[in-house]
Amino acid sequence: MTITSTSSRTGWIRPEDARLPDLLAVLSDRTELADYPHAARVEREVLVYDWSTLRHTSADDARRADVQAELARALSDGPGIVVLAGAFDAAPLDRATAVFERMIAEQRASGTAAGDHFAKPGANDRIWNALEKLAVADPEAFVDYYANDAVALVAQAWLGPGYQVTSQLNVVNPGGAGQTVHRDYHLGFQSAEMCASYPAHVHALSQALTLQGAVAHVDMPVESGPTLYLPHSQKYTHGYVAYQRPEFQHYFVAHHVQLPLSAGDAVFFNPALLHAAGTNHTTDVRRMANLLQVSSAFGRAMETVDRARVVAAVHPALLAARAAGMPPRDVANVIAASAEGYAFPTNLDRDQPVDGLSPRTQADLVADALAAEVPPAELHAALVQQQSARDSH
Repeated sequence: MTITSTSSRTGWIRPEDARLPDLLAVLSDRTELADYPHAARVEREVLVYDWSTLRHTSADDARRADVQAELARALSDGPGIVVLAGAFDAAPLDRATAVFERMIAEQRASGTAAGDHFAKPGANDRIWNALEKLAVADPEAFVDYYANDAVALVAQAWLGPGYQVTSQLNVVNPGGAGQTVHRDYHLGFQSAEMCASYPAHVHALSQALTLQGAVAHVDMPVESGPTLYLPHSQKYTHGYVAYQRPEFQHYFVAHHVQLPLSAGDAVFFNPALLHAAGTNHTTDVRRMANLLQVSSAFGRAMETVDRARVVAAVHPALLAARAAGMPPRDVANVIAASAEGYAFPTNLDRDQPVDGLSPRTQADLVADALAAEVPPAELHAALVQQQSARDSH
């Protein structure tokens, strides 16, 4: 159920029209397992998929399309959140965890602690642009981690091809306070007043521009504070102008849903879902999650990532993995996570379209280089040449 008020019908969503009973009407929707035939179960209104089963089902292209249609429906018209249980195998997860732990130790030693959104400073350890930093620090770990097809399956289901992956590693330490309820990037990071200045259709568009995800790097019992959320709340039209208001925050605190996660589980949700990281009430669990923010090719990511640097760093590792028998789809997943998959903006005087309306993308260049087994130095020169052609001067 989507609540549409007079303000949204007339083109604008105003804070003064946000009413808690309207949100409650949306939350009365129920998640029926029969509507999602590929799901394993429903827990507290949340769809849980068994990745060991889903990965085999989605290996066939025709069945993959059916799975992705189901996932997109779950994220839009359903609960707005799905869990892929066992999405990451232990070996690539543990290797990436070790790299992130070293980065955190280095940050602490240098005194460059990172801040956080929607939480008190110092509550968390945070690695911004963890995607690029992982690629540079341990290219083989990056390749093994982002070859995972779970991320690609859901990202393509929600955003289509050409998506852009960014990630931020977040650790909420024992006793660390949680976040306040919010929606996510783009409009979710604006004030209610700023959100109200955007027309109603932009409120609907914002949630289609990104996909939020979190990969559990440790076991997360409920007492450690895994993400709190209100299933179905993404369908409330006034959510972006309402979540800062006390009555909405109080309702969230009293009625949120929370599920424990195991290391390797992955959660994906609509960025308009009302949610917050929980408080870590344990004395011994450092709750570590890799927060994935995947952006549509039609939008721009929150972080600046030097994609050429990432590509150059992982190319030798990806060449080796491909030679050792990594499946083509897994290779494509790594390219999608590391290289720029969208052709614009560019300089069409020099970077002209080839066989269509768009120039070749950086991802196209990387795929061709892998197929031809181009050495790293030659790929680097091609990347520099392509970037020069894309520059405006």
